[in-house]
Amino acid sequence: MTEHGPNTQSAQSALSSLRDRAAQGVPGAVEELTGLAAELGDMNELRRLADAGHADATDELIQLASERGDLAELRRLADGGNATATDQLIELATELDDLAELRRLADRGNVTAAEQLAELTAE
Repeated sequence: MTEHGPNTQSAQSALSSLRDRAAQGVPGAVEELTGLAAELGDMNELRRLADAGHADATDELIQLASERGDLAELRRLADGGNATATDQLIELATELDDLAELRRLADRGNVTAAEQLAELTAE
């Protein structure tokens, strides 16, 4: 979030409040926090929640990273063993003709990456 003003302050306040409620174990607070963070495009909050083991936050983070073309975030999640992130990373690397990323994944034994790499280099 780069803009400043009343709406941003309001969103930050809402995030802070939900963060506190989630830390207190209030039912549904983590889900609300995840939803608001996704709506606001708050990668840091989604990353924090995902790293704490919240699957919905991980899914939202993968979606947002894919939409933004954030190879680094997808790579971080994929390298952590997330299959969905790996699939999205392969898809994005293919769209971007990122042969180095596809080669890196293929060298780690990813068959799909190897197939995409073969297709791109055959053209």
